[in-house]
Amino acid sequence: MINNTRLQYWQRAASKGLDPQFLNEIIQGMNCSPFEAKAILEKVHEVFDPLFSSADNLAPGQIRLSVVDAGVAPNVPLSEARQRLVTLTLHLPEEDLKVRRQGGVIALRRRRMVRLCEETFQQGGLLTLEDLANLFNCAVRTLVADLAALRRDGVILPLRSTVKDMGRAITHRRQIVELWLQGFEYSEIAPRTCHSVQSVANYVEKFKRCAALIAGGFDLHTVAFVARLSTSLAQAFHDLHVNSQAVPHRRQELDDFFKKNNLLPTPEVPRP
Repeated sequence: MINNTRLQYWQRAASKGLDPQFLNEIIQGMNCSPFEAKAILEKVHEVFDPLFSSADNLAPGQIRLSVVDAGVAPNVPLSEARQRLVTLTLHLPEEDLKVRRQGGVIALRRRRMVRLCEETFQQGGLLTLEDLANLFNCAVRTLVADLAALRRDGVILPLRSTVKDMGRAITHRRQIVELWLQGFEYSEIAPRTCHSVQSVANYVEKFKRCAALIAGGFDLHTVAFVARLSTSLAQAFHDLHVNSQAVPHRRQELDDFFKKNNLLPTPEVPRP
């Protein structure tokens, strides 16, 4: 005898929610075909979604959470930070069910991490790892492993630690400069790294100054002091300048910057 218990589980899970309930009501009550019922449902979403999304009531699966405002500086303690109330989709039945069926609970948790972080950032807030750990009822170290897996896939979440470049989190400054050297424009880099166009331009400008100063013969500590960077970041920028395969027009842009600013050492500045 074939055991269909697992198949029946997914069928039962897929039947829960407002969309399946609406489809069933249309099919049973109006004698519509499943195709017709689905077409009606899609039209209802098209017409009423703007109203539902702006309504005060939460949709099924959504929660409201108080998070740190994205404009808060990284040196402000959480206890003193300005807060922002955001609406998050913790459970999205159709999408979440598909992800879990294909990849299991780990894939589902990672997909939800991406969704929650992006929704929070779009509403002007930033989540922390502790926020996510509380939402998912798991340990922070579990989420650290998830973040590492997502980074390997090229996904960088807009958490407070990454957007503000805090602690041991991956620095977006390096990623921003790498993308710029590859030929991407500021407007393309900003959404990919969850930064503003102004922040991207600022990081690239500091990279240019750092590279020019080192090329001019200044030692690393002097470069860090003049460019107002940490020594480790100045070293990272130097490594990028030396080892990265920049596209030709970025190389030309750097050369033009060096010539324009004439950033050469003077006798008073110690050489390495």
